[in-house]
Amino acid sequence: MTTPLLVMVLSVAAFSATLIGGSLALRFRDKLHLMLGFSAGAVIAVALFDLLPESLEIAKNVFVPSTVLGFTGIGFFAYAVLDRLVILHTHTDDHDDAVHVHGNFQRGWLGAGTLSCHSLLDGLAIGMAFKVSAAVGGVVTVAVLAHDCSDGMNTVNLVLKNGGTRHSAFGWLITDAIAPVIGAALSLLFTPTSDQLALILAVFAGFFLFIGASDLLPESHHAHPKFLTTSITILGAASLYIAVRLAG
Repeated sequence: MTTPLLVMVLSVAAFSATLIGGSLALRFRDKLHLMLGFSAGAVIAVALFDLLPESLEIAKNVFVPSTVLGFTGIGFFAYAVLDRLVILHTHTDDHDDAVHVHGNFQRGWLGAGTLSCHSLLDGLAIGMAFKVSAAVGGVVTVAVLAHDCSDGMNTVNLVLKNGGTRHSAFGWLITDAIAPVIGAALSLLFTPTSDQLALILAVFAGFFLFIGASDLLPESHHAHPKFLTTSITILGAASLYIAVRLAG
């Protein structure tokens, strides 16, 4: 099998893994708070145990660690500005504690769009890794598949949590699933330099830290047993940590 064909076949595997994760989130919607707890741990773990170490490793001969982490901070606060100043929030009515939604659909789309962009980079990563060697390509592919299932779950959870319908959640799931296929195809046309890729990964790590810590994690604990949701969050983080370590 030629390398371009292999890259596209593996991108279809990433497509399938994303769909499986999102389908599980849609199927067990009544357990959304537990899914959100797991997703919070998974998203934060992807940033801390996958994206950041990878960006630091790629950039070690080009940038000092403080520069890479600086871009992570830029990603975190840039997303915070979009989330807090551009995308409106829910608020609780003082009279009856009813929650009123103000622009939450857009907030869910922002999060789902970010995850889809990350999936696009996943496809790019698979293609670029195979340009280095088959061994490197294999390791990167395993790492991508390990968390693509979680990516699909996270995409669905972000849309549903912010008042989106099952139809819109499924639409974003398809977008997220197709993204690595598009990324893999693009990787056959060009390749970003290593320093560019390192900074892109660092920025996305900042995005994910904000999504997990400021959005998914607080929502999963709202009005639900704290011990159970905390345990599920730790399980989500541990699962991603183990998957990344096993992937090399």
